[in-house]
Amino acid sequence: MTNTTDHQQLDQLHEEQLPVPKQKLHDWTHFAGLYAAEHVAATEFVIGATFVALGARTTDIILGLLIGNILAILSWTFITTPIAVDTRLSLYTYLNKIAGNSMSRLYNWANVIIFTVISAAMVTVSASAVRFAFNIPAQLNWYPSNLWFVLIVLMVGVVVVSVAIYGFSAVSDFSSVCAPWLFTMFTCGALVLLPALSLDVLGKTLPSGWSDLMNIGNQSIWTGINSKGEPGIGLVEVIGFGWAANTITHFGLIDMALLRFAKKKSYGLATSTGMLFGHYVAWISAGIMGAGAAVILGKAIVELDPGDVAFYALGWSGFVIVIVAGWTTAITNLYRAGLAAQAVFTKHSRRKTTMIVGIAMAIIGCFPFVFSQMLPLLTYAGLLVVPVGGIVFAEHQIFPRIGYTRYWSKFQNYAHSMPAIASWGLGLVFGFGLNILDVMSFYYLFIPTWFFTIIVYTLLAGKYGAKEQYPAAEAEEKELNAAIEQFQEKKALEAPTPAHHTSVFTNVLRGIAFIALAVSLLLAGNVLFGSANETAYLSNRETFYTFCFVCTIIYFITAYWAMRRTKYSNT
Repeated sequence: MTNTTDHQQLDQLHEEQLPVPKQKLHDWTHFAGLYAAEHVAATEFVIGATFVALGARTTDIILGLLIGNILAILSWTFITTPIAVDTRLSLYTYLNKIAGNSMSRLYNWANVIIFTVISAAMVTVSASAVRFAFNIPAQLNWYPSNLWFVLIVLMVGVVVVSVAIYGFSAVSDFSSVCAPWLFTMFTCGALVLLPALSLDVLGKTLPSGWSDLMNIGNQSIWTGINSKGEPGIGLVEVIGFGWAANTITHFGLIDMALLRFAKKKSYGLATSTGMLFGHYVAWISAGIMGAGAAVILGKAIVELDPGDVAFYALGWSGFVIVIVAGWTTAITNLYRAGLAAQAVFTKHSRRKTTMIVGIAMAIIGCFPFVFSQMLPLLTYAGLLVVPVGGIVFAEHQIFPRIGYTRYWSKFQNYAHSMPAIASWGLGLVFGFGLNILDVMSFYYLFIPTWFFTIIVYTLLAGKYGAKEQYPAAEAEEKELNAAIEQFQEKKALEAPTPAHHTSVFTNVLRGIAFIALAVSLLLAGNVLFGSANETAYLSNRETFYTFCFVCTIIYFITAYWAMRRTKYSNT
């Protein structure tokens, strides 16, 4: 086959079916912003309340979440990123090389459903903030009971789809603008509502030191008693929760779709912005904000929705944070769903499949029950995906080291891989079986399930042909990879070079954006440290609400303008 013929065939494939070309790789800042924005989400308000309902203790929250989130960072760094950087493929495409069409189609359909529903839940959360702002009744049934709520969901969904269809760069650009503001707002919210808790527990607006803070936490937030009045979860469970919250994306390898754009394998460490600042800081801040809002409203924290908590923490900026936090998570997950759908319908572009999946997402988002079942969905989705992550890890990382042939099933021209299908099925039986038998904490089930699937797949693959050598097929694979690289280099030469523009004015815009964030933090700090009594606290809080919203508007205008000038201006 000539190079011309090779290139003609490759030109007929969609971009997502080929490895990411060198010119489209990103540096670590893209991933830092992407993970920061995705993991500072509206769900953090719910998870913050969940730890309260589960009866965690303050010391377990502070230490356990730190350990659990560090373990998650290491999982992305040493399990997901190396495979993503080696292959430059999404899991949806790479699985087809390993397990054939039948299993990859079934698995990709599962991912389309999972990530569409997750995106829909985030759209519902964003819509709930708008509902609260316009006094639309709370949607307490499984179906929508208000036409305006449906229209709001559809409008929010349009924004999500509009960003996601433009691919990874658009998603990362959107996230890079939102992430600094989201961090700032979660921090501000905790500072603003801490005096309300201090007044309730200590009778004064400002805790005197660490012991007072621990006292507030133990008495008013993480009391160690769950919602049933019984002793709650301990340190081990909190660590497991922090680690397992994103099992679907690291052990399950779903985030190959994002990390395939990384220049280096070490960029997996960039997930720390999402885990340490997003999950760790945001979950703790959400607990403080939820408890503070509960004191103000005279309700239990578990009775509040994100709109209630955000409003009393941040005023009108609270509505914005729920909307934006819902958007950032929904956009990333819709991008994943579009990739999975494109891997099923290979004749259609990712934009088209994302558009279709986005329509389904908007319709599902109109039904409020989706968000109420968010945590069970994430938990069971993790167990569903982890066995497949184990299969891919075994084939990519273990097989070459034990003398097995990578892509052996493809080299045998199998339409499907019986060892992969059987291992996935047995992994599901094993994982959910352990759950039914209740032999260990649910949060840790992904670990034995992952190892079990790796062992089973390695043994079965060895019997079906992985031990054999396929020199002719391997040589053809190398020729194909070389042809793809030449094809992409040719395309890179033909493509216009994007202009990256920096100027004094652009730097001024950036400066104004970060000054707006700094002013918000200073105002929040004034609420905590400048309120000598309850009257001063209430006055300072109202001042913060007003000027924080002004700063929010200024930040988004200037930060977005600076980003547009940097990336797209030719002047």
